[in-house]
Amino acid sequence: MDADLARFLRDELGHAPEGSGAVGPWAVRGTVWLWQGSDGAPAKGSWYFLTIDGETAQAIRAHAVNAAAWGSVYVEATIGGTTWRTSLFPSKQAGGWLLPLKAAVRKAEKIAEGSEIEAVLALA
Repeated sequence: MDADLARFLRDELGHAPEGSGAVGPWAVRGTVWLWQGSDGAPAKGSWYFLTIDGETAQAIRAHAVNAAAWGSVYVEATIGGTTWRTSLFPSKQAGGWLLPLKAAVRKAEKIAEGSEIEAVLALA
């Protein structure tokens, strides 16, 4: 089912209709990047992110019922052997979502800026 149609029906019915596709988990691959401040330099405590775009971003948007602050969506994320609950934040630039990677996850999974990683996401 088309993601836009699933979103419309979810809004009308109050839930994702049968046959609208998976609500997760979704596996995504990408390169970890470090947020840069307006001066182009990383600030102390800068966040690391994984960008979620394409069909996965559309599927998440179509099935996300409970948006939180700033349009974020609650998810359970798994990278390697580490699973945690967090929020995906909408990204106009990417046309999808940003998954923040907190320090404890990066340390446990030996993730650095530029690392290619796979994350598994499910709506929480």
